Amino acid sequence: MSDNQLTEFIERYLDGSMTAEERVQFELLRKNDAAVESKVTEHAKFIGLLKQYGERLELENRLNAIHNEIDVHALKEEVMIHPVWIVRLWRNHHSKISVAASVMIFAVLSVLIVTGKLSNERSKYEELKGQIKTINDKVKHINVNAGGRTPVRPKATTPPANFRGTGFALTSNGYLATDYHVIKNADSVYVQNAAGESFHAKVIYTEPQYDLAILQINDPSFKNLGPIPYNVKRAEGDLGESVYTLGYPADNMVYGGGYLASAANYSGDTTEYVISVPVNPGNSGGPLLDEKGNVIGVITARQTQVAGAYFAKKSTYLLKAIQNIPTDSLSKTLNLNTKNKLAGLSRTQQSSKLKNYVFMVKVYNQ
Repeated sequence: MSDNQLTEFIERYLDGSMTAEERVQFELLRKNDAAVESKVTEHAKFIGLLKQYGERLELENRLNAIHNEIDVHALKEEVMIHPVWIVRLWRNHHSKISVAASVMIFAVLSVLIVTGKLSNERSKYEELKGQIKTINDKVKHINVNAGGRTPVRPKATTPPANFRGTGFALTSNGYLATDYHVIKNADSVYVQNAAGESFHAKVIYTEPQYDLAILQINDPSFKNLGPIPYNVKRAEGDLGESVYTLGYPADNMVYGGGYLASAANYSGDTTEYVISVPVNPGNSGGPLLDEKGNVIGVITARQTQVAGAYFAKKSTYLLKAIQNIPTDSLSKTLNLNTKNKLAGLSRTQQSSKLKNYVFMVKVYNQ
């Protein structure tokens, strides 16, 4: 039998195209002829390597296709902006990432098998196989509801901030007011609404001398708020009148009520009120409102020397800061509401309407 004939027999034997009688005769030949047995073994390995090489090429093509579907340059830009890119990357591409992860795991395992790294370490192979099964189970649990329903998308959140404060809406199209010391030295700023949704924001103007800053939400996922229900009052509040604030000294919005204690702080600075409203870290930048729901100030800082006394910058200086914003810094119109829709409502009703216009301000820096 020539080599070509033997090779043909081996290929027919391995691909299962031999008749039952031919297969019995060939197996007897393998048993009685060591040279034939050796060639069968070598040919089987050769065909196996070709098959695995083809599978690896197919896996590589799949990975390239997944890579091309993901906007890598956009992701790089987002990484430079803020660590929340991880959440957005998962939210936008979680199905592709899951496929890529599974493909990569399979490819690595295939390489290990081909190179013989696992052939003599059966126990390690079994352990690795179990770990891979666990990973795949977790991927399925994350991506697919029970019964094979639509993939579950995790709620978009941002990681813990380096510093946190409060801000409130000036307009329905995304302009907010907060304190300068809240966003000072920030590399990135996000704001979070009462529903837990986070949006990227940029600082468009600051007045450090009055501890005021104006932000603009510039996140494409942001939708305009409804009409602002309050206005920014030009006149000063009255000594002893009831006031309150809403803010984020905690993860949830917190209400604080009190009264105007003084029209100037204890150093004689008339730009600030002294208030009896409890203020804690995180309240800075929140609105100070009177009984009718007019914004009369911006919470600035806690008084540490006099028990129960806290500060708020008067709304007059907020209005001046808004007027001082350079026109070329505004990409949208900034027109303040002049009508107050909260007057006549109870404090509970006012707070309910206000909650959608008060934001947690999250500051990140390197």
